[in-house]
Amino acid sequence: MNQPGITTASHLPAQRFDAQGRAQVDWRTVLALAGPLIANSAIQAALNLTDTWFVGRISTTALAGMGAIHWMTMVFIGLLGGVGMAVQTVVAQAFGGRRFARAAQATWTALWASLFTAPLFILLAIYADGLLAPFGLSPEVKTMALQFWQPRMLFGWLGVALWATLGFFNGIGRARVTLCINLFTLTINAVLAQIFIVRCNWGMAGAAWATNCASAIGLSLSIWVFLRSRHLQRYRATLTWRLHWQRLIDQFKLGLPMGVMMAADLFGLSLFQLMQAKLSAADGAASQITMMLTSVAYMPAIGIALAGTTLVGQSIGAGDKRWARKLGNFIVVMAMTYMGSIGLLLGLLGPWLLPLFVNADDALTPEVIHTGVTVLWLAAAYQVFDGMTLGSSFCLRGAGDATIPAALVLGMSWFLFVPLAHSLAFAPGQGWFDWLPQFGFGAVGAWSAAVIYVSLIGNTMFLRWRSRAWENIEVR
Repeated sequence: MNQPGITTASHLPAQRFDAQGRAQVDWRTVLALAGPLIANSAIQAALNLTDTWFVGRISTTALAGMGAIHWMTMVFIGLLGGVGMAVQTVVAQAFGGRRFARAAQATWTALWASLFTAPLFILLAIYADGLLAPFGLSPEVKTMALQFWQPRMLFGWLGVALWATLGFFNGIGRARVTLCINLFTLTINAVLAQIFIVRCNWGMAGAAWATNCASAIGLSLSIWVFLRSRHLQRYRATLTWRLHWQRLIDQFKLGLPMGVMMAADLFGLSLFQLMQAKLSAADGAASQITMMLTSVAYMPAIGIALAGTTLVGQSIGAGDKRWARKLGNFIVVMAMTYMGSIGLLLGLLGPWLLPLFVNADDALTPEVIHTGVTVLWLAAAYQVFDGMTLGSSFCLRGAGDATIPAALVLGMSWFLFVPLAHSLAFAPGQGWFDWLPQFGFGAVGAWSAAVIYVSLIGNTMFLRWRSRAWENIEVR
């Protein structure tokens, strides 16, 4: 048995000892875990860009419609899907403590929960028109947005279930399995998008149905691997499938704040994008392209941050919170460095990248490109702070610290970012609320508000991580 305060390299994740016997972060091990997760997210970013390219072939109005509804779609999937996100935390801590059956049980619990969310997703699909009514979109943009929203919401619960199963593989450090499943799933998505959008001429609805079908195929594959892989026999997945209500309640308590945090941030971004679409189709299209281009920075950074969730969770499960803190700091710096570098590159390449995502024959194309170049530089300006946000918040997630971060994001997104973006974007009489001051800077003003918001939230999340309040949370 080890003496108190002394660990071995095999006991803790990503640990090695130098010549003096001091514990150091083994960056090769971190990269071995983060690499497949980064690749997963990079594939998702490529898919986002592919969808944007397909929709851009339809029209600028279709692109504005996708920009108006894309983040709103993710808001509700994130809000209802928190229980799926919680799987990685519970599994990582269970793995660190060598409680393997508990890891499988957490996965089944989230799969049961995803079925319980299905009626809520169906209601969201049915009442879609009412949800968009307050935002004053033009009839053409609103029609395009609804064509994507309704079929996507009908089967949104598939995304929750897929998060749950992939969270299991991430939590036990088998990120390569996640990569293979995601690569297969997203390839199917791209192929189906070509078939449904172009060949079948389903337009925006084709993009949604492609995602739904690919999610169903990916979920089936991931469950098959979860149950059948001989390498996973010690998790006793075939014996832990029964629903335990107390476990379900506990997992909802952990996952709901995670979902709220994601939904609060995405709801602010959704309103932000709706503002751009209300300003004009050109502003909406330019903002949508910028969002998808910056996904090249933040999607792989999510992979880095997910590695932080696993490493912090496993360290805590193994009983060493000091080592969890050291790994978390390493992940935060890694995410910031990556996002800052990619942000600068995107700003420099903007004039050459933007024309790739618009129809050259569209009359609005010159305006889209002109606006896009400016807002892309503004987006590049906050990438370092976005990396700080992702690294800190996902490490907090690994520690099970979700409630306070969710409250902070909720307050700053809804009561700072949204009002500030509204005030800077709209001229008097142009916006949704007349009681807010309105300066009329258009898309540039709105993106300036995004720079302020992301900078503040990044520092706030990092301070929460550095406070070490999460060290008082019990192991799940």
